[in-house]
Amino acid sequence: MQQLLLLHGALGSEKSLQPLKESLQNDFDVYSFSFHGHGGSEFPESDFTIAGFANEVIAFLDENQIESITVFGYSMGGYVGLYLAKQFPERIQKLFTLATKLNWTVEGSQKEASMLNPIIIKEKVPKYALSLEQLHGNNWEDLMTKTAQMMLNLGQNPEVNDNDFEQITIPVLLSVGDKDVMVTLEETLHAHRKIQHSQLLVLPNTIHPIEKVDVVELANQIKRFLDDKTIRL
Repeated sequence: MQQLLLLHGALGSEKSLQPLKESLQNDFDVYSFSFHGHGGSEFPESDFTIAGFANEVIAFLDENQIESITVFGYSMGGYVGLYLAKQFPERIQKLFTLATKLNWTVEGSQKEASMLNPIIIKEKVPKYALSLEQLHGNNWEDLMTKTAQMMLNLGQNPEVNDNDFEQITIPVLLSVGDKDVMVTLEETLHAHRKIQHSQLLVLPNTIHPIEKVDVVELANQIKRFLDDKTIRL
């Protein structure tokens, strides 16, 4: 059975992708895990970086004796997937991304990071704060702070850039919701044009949060992509 690894987004965990995993597990051998600092797991000794998360993926593959695998990455998970596709192409067979921010700028990262203030969230959106505590435990505030700093760093030095896109050789499908206010169609289309063996998918009536995505439709699109034999390197 074909193997598939699901990578969650920032402030998420493997639990965030459980409904998708259940929709795919009859067709694929599906794996998932939580990045360090997420889902109550221990924080890494260093700051959050995409390269660090990518190394966690490689360690996971090694631990499970997986030579290469297809990856689905949501949001930050998709960015990690693109980093892996550039740096470790021998370990990634295909990549399907959803709602992945691809155009990191100083101004944009400052806007994103400004929304990740634990003090304000506890005061203004207590239900969201509670959900984060339930998902990540008492360290959710540290998780949010570290995530915000990573975003600021990406604005200064994106860990995947246009030159990297052009050097990716594995088949990639970049998908974005038509109502996503965090990730634009324009930036997704730009990356699609740079990646030589890529496809572009726009999901109708779809906003950014994975919890709001039509899981059945997403699972069907993933199946189609994994079954597609038309792309040749």
